[in-house]
Amino acid sequence: MIILTYEEYYGCQLDGLKRVEQVLLDIIRKYPTQSYPNGVEPVLYCKTRIKEPESMIRKLERRKIPADGVTALEMIHDAVGMRIVCSFLDDVYKIASWLRTCPEFEIIETKDYIAYPKPNGYRSLHLVLSFPSVSNQKFMAEIQL
Repeated sequence: MIILTYEEYYGCQLDGLKRVEQVLLDIIRKYPTQSYPNGVEPVLYCKTRIKEPESMIRKLERRKIPADGVTALEMIHDAVGMRIVCSFLDDVYKIASWLRTCPEFEIIETKDYIAYPKPNGYRSLHLVLSFPSVSNQKFMAEIQL
């Protein structure tokens, strides 16, 4: 397998992906924590990433989709991802509710693996987001809470 850089794989769309990643970080930093008693932080851990080209290619190949960067951004929702680990289960739903009010993106899909865990026991709430762009390219991202 040929190893591609992010620039080689995502091309001119890489800057847009980086902007989306930064917007996600900026938004979660604005989450209001004043209402949480005793200094309890609702967000224990937060990490973002742009999916590595090799990982994206494997995902596309598993789905029998052309494995180029353009197709990846059209067909796959998690080129940009954010994982948020919360202190308590209720915090997951509070943060998700708050995220629904953010004007920077539109939540186009919710996958609730907390209410409906996967057979392997995986529990999480996934939000698939769509970000408008000035260049007629819509960027997608996925948040895992």
